[in-house]
Amino acid sequence: MREVGIVGVGHSKFGKSDVSFLEMSAQAALEAMDDAGAKTGRRNHIDQVFVGTMGAGMVARISGLASALVDTLNIRPAMAETVENGPASGGSALKLGYMAIASGVANCVLVVGTEGMRAVTGWEGTDFVATMMHPEAEYPYGLTLPAFAGMFTRLVMDKYGVESKDLSIIAVKDHDNACLNPVAHIHRKVILERITNPAYINATNPLVADPLRQFDMCPVSDGAAALLLVAKDKQEEYGFGDKPFIKVAGVGSATDTHVVANREVPTDLLAVRLAAKKAYDMAGVGPKDVDVAELHDAFVILEVVESEETGLFPRGEGHLAARAGKTALHGEMPINTSGGLKAKGHPLGATGVSQIVELVRQLRGEAGERQVPDAKVGLAINFGGFGNNVVATVLTAE
Repeated sequence: MREVGIVGVGHSKFGKSDVSFLEMSAQAALEAMDDAGAKTGRRNHIDQVFVGTMGAGMVARISGLASALVDTLNIRPAMAETVENGPASGGSALKLGYMAIASGVANCVLVVGTEGMRAVTGWEGTDFVATMMHPEAEYPYGLTLPAFAGMFTRLVMDKYGVESKDLSIIAVKDHDNACLNPVAHIHRKVILERITNPAYINATNPLVADPLRQFDMCPVSDGAAALLLVAKDKQEEYGFGDKPFIKVAGVGSATDTHVVANREVPTDLLAVRLAAKKAYDMAGVGPKDVDVAELHDAFVILEVVESEETGLFPRGEGHLAARAGKTALHGEMPINTSGGLKAKGHPLGATGVSQIVELVRQLRGEAGERQVPDAKVGLAINFGGFGNNVVATVLTAE
């Protein structure tokens, strides 16, 4: 298969967008094209666009988003498709972009992940996200993602000795990283004592879905991120030769039972494990080669378990690694240098692409104050549903 690399990245500010959903998506795309040096003439090389989004039709009331975006960007007649895989829509869009180029169907692909979450009320947003639950066995009974996460967290705590304070340690770490990321939703330093002290925890860090508290989960965000992909054999011809070629070295995805209660081991995230193995095998690397990781931590417990399922730490020891500072920015295995979903924000369809943008910047050496020294291999896990459909990506620097 042809080698595929990323030569341009773009990213909106996460949080509350002050422009329309389509304009926000277009701005991220334009930034990625400009970053690659794709000025007006070179934009003609873009022959495919994939847009990852979960709720463009339901929330933004735009069903033909990919077509609208191509027209807005004036890159007709590029092929265009919208990709939906819940919160893993962005990762799936990147995977399809990789496949299109590797197979020879396309030479240059624009991948955009985008979501406008704050156009609806909190209750409407909770219901919108809950529509990814099983339509007969789960959703009709009022189950939500925070409810699943609370039950999952309690099981992991009971089985592996994870403590509430461990989750808060990770939250503090992610907020510290987000303070160094100009596009993060939340720029707020969090003091561990303030969110764990029993004397005032109910005021500063109230329960949301027992045992999860406010600082154990991500905010609701608008946002968009974009990538420009090109075949290695076309990089020079298309005028992208002066840009670092960050190779999409491995992609993998896997599914688990859609009904969460049907899983054989309820504390396992099997789809994460299988997707990561596929990506590692394709890239010819292993967990010990990873220099920096972006893990899908819509709920902080997911960072813990994903770090174990991907082999970064032994099973049951992810929280101990975080407790020892190993996952901090200057630790031996930095995780979520962007601030993660926890503090950078989680605009569903944008998240998977945003993770890749962060890894590209790390592998280029362009992450500023949050730079991981000599980073050469990056891992991203984009998590759909409650582990129902997961996408893993490995990037490598030349």
